Amino acid sequence: MQRGGSGRSLAERAALSGAVPDAPVPPPARPAAPPPGRGGEGRHCWVHDPPDAPGTWPGLLVEWRQQESGWQGRVTYAVPGPAGPMLVESWLPAARLEPR
Repeated sequence: MQRGGSGRSLAERAALSGAVPDAPVPPPARPAAPPPGRGGEGRHCWVHDPPDAPGTWPGLLVEWRQQESGWQGRVTYAVPGPAGPMLVESWLPAARLEPR
């Protein structure tokens, strides 16, 4: 494979082209209710402040259910434990879940 004749990196050539980068895209808002779906496919999500581990954790949304109190998602996420990472599975309110 032969290198291009300019000797400049892609980033340098892009900067010299005068192209203006797109404005940053804000993160999506948390849904008031879960999107419709058949379930079973699993979706990556952020888990915000679960009861057992304050903070934000990457998780996998497994399914939705609707209760009198509102929508809940069944999620799995890993948190630090005394002997290493622990896998947690829990039903959490939709307000604590954010799509990734």
